[in-house]
Amino acid sequence: MTLIAYLHTFLAVRLAELRRDGERGDSPVPTAVIIMGLVVVATVVTAGALAAAKGWLDKIPAPGDVK
Repeated sequence: MTLIAYLHTFLAVRLAELRRDGERGDSPVPTAVIIMGLVVVATVVTAGALAAAKGWLDKIPAPGDVK
């Protein structure tokens, strides 16, 4: 019976400590959302730069096409 009382007291004290500690840091979810947003923006910028470069390179005549 004393083991059950000890475990009950230990768990009660531990849960009280966990509830009392209000400054536990930021949740990782907002950080993950920000990172995913940055990845999407970087992908869009890279795709735009690739399309612009491809369009610019397509305007360059081939060596045999010189008039």
